[in-house]
Parts: sequence; structure tokens; C-alpha cells
Amino acid sequence: MQISHSQLRAFHAVAEAGSFTRAAERLCLSQPAVSDQVRKLEEYYGVMVFHRDKRAVRLTEVGERLLGLTRRLFDISIDAHELLMDYRDLTTGSLVLAVDAPVHVLPYVARFCARYPGIDVRIESANTDVVLQRLFSHSADLALLGRSIDDERLHSVPLRRDPMIAFVAKDHPWARRKSIRLADLDGTPLVLREQGSVTRQTLEEEMAAAGFTIRKAIEVEGREGAMEAVAFGIGVGVISAAELGFDSRLRALPIIDCRSHFTETLACLRAQSSRRILMAFLQLVSEG
Repeated sequence: MQISHSQLRAFHAVAEAGSFTRAAERLCLSQPAVSDQVRKLEEYYGVMVFHRDKRAVRLTEVGERLLGLTRRLFDISIDAHELLMDYRDLTTGSLVLAVDAPVHVLPYVARFCARYPGIDVRIESANTDVVLQRLFSHSADLALLGRSIDDERLHSVPLRRDPMIAFVAKDHPWARRKSIRLADLDGTPLVLREQGSVTRQTLEEEMAAAGFTIRKAIEVEGREGAMEAVAFGIGVGVISAAELGFDSRLRALPIIDCRSHFTETLACLRAQSSRRILMAFLQLVSEG
């Protein structure tokens, strides 16, 4: 048997109040219940923590030393309570988002930071495969995935759906065109994303389904690198319509016969979906 929390709480209350009766009032217990807890503590360890007389109780030497410890114990208990309340109320904490494209979550992050200024938010960018690895390895709290994932370990929320478009440098022969077809990409030098990129996988699947050939001009890791390569005239790029943004060096070209769309899915581990901070972010997303 080890000393119980209730025994220490009873001792501490009596020592602070100087009376079993006043201690019982503070603890909302009966006086006999408090006395019994202190008696059990003394009997088990074979010590006396109080000198008792009819008017008051006084701490023994052992009691004085034990009070020093219980003061530290209950101070820590208060600190722990305040810490957990801060996290519950989202006045402190951290949130890590691993994303395939920051542009999709930045509006939500901005609103979240305004609503919960005490939360430290960090965004890490990578392709969907790496993002998913970070989520499963617990190095990210939320993941933005460039494709739908059917995995019972995940709690997923669809975020958006956008068409695939091509883009070229402003001085490219296609720059004045309003749109292209998949056939135009057949054998055309293309700036491709790295293996594991959903953008690349979607393009390969769409071209193969149409019976067309992909000609790689260069392979570039990351969306920004691909955009720079296209801007320098290395080849034609493809991207989600929502991700191109505005760059005066580039021209967007809808692919009118492309059937594929890019879906963005926000996911967290199902086992962690009840965490207050994740629920708050997902609630904000659901508000639109």
C-alpha cells in the first residue's frame, strides 16, 4: 500500500486550517471522514503528524516536513490544472499542418490564428505521399492531401475540387491561345513534378487513357520549382486551377477535354479527432 491522494489532501487541509473541523468544511466532507484519512496515514507509517488537544492541532516535526512536500505537490496540481485549462480553451498549444499546397488552407489558417492567437501554427509543404507519412508518424496534426484516401485510420473532410489546367511562359507559342486539348500535350516537352506527386499521377493517367504519350522535358521537385522551369521556357506545365495564382511570366490554359479534377482532402488521425485543437480547426473549415 502507498500513501493515497485522499490521505495527503486530508492532512494538508488540516495542517493549513489548523483544525479538523475547518478542514472538513473546506473539503466538503464530514469531520470523522477527514480524521479517518489522517489516522490511516499515521497508522500505516507508524508516525504522528499532529499533536492533538481539545482546542487545536499542532504539527509534529514529521508533520512540518510533510507539509512542505504537500505544499509543493498541490502547487504542482494547480499548475497542471491551469496548463490543461489553457489547452482546453486554446489559449496555448501548437498545430502543425502538412500540406501539398498551402494556398488551399491559408484562408482557414488566417481565420484560425485570428480566433486563437495563442496557438503556434506551422505549415510544412510536401507532396501527398510525404504529407501522409508525416501524419502517420505523428509529426503533423493535420494533413492536406491532393487525393481522396480510403483508410479507416483517418478522419477526412473534403475541402475542394478543381480542374487540371496547363500553363506556359508568356512568350510561348501557345501564350495567346484561350485553351488547349489533351492532343496538344501529346509529344510536347513537359515539365513534370517528382514521382509521388498527385499532379504528375493525374496527368499520366489522363494521357494514358486518351492514348497519348508524355514527353518529359525535365523533372522538378515541388510546385514552385515547376513554375520556375515553365517560366524559363523549359516546357509546358500542368497544375490545379486553384494553385497557379498570379504570375505575370505565366499564362494559364484550360484543357477543354480533360476529365480529371484535383480533390483536396483535409485529414487527421481518427484516434486524435477528438482533440480540442483539431476539432476547432475542422469546425472552422465547416463554417466555410
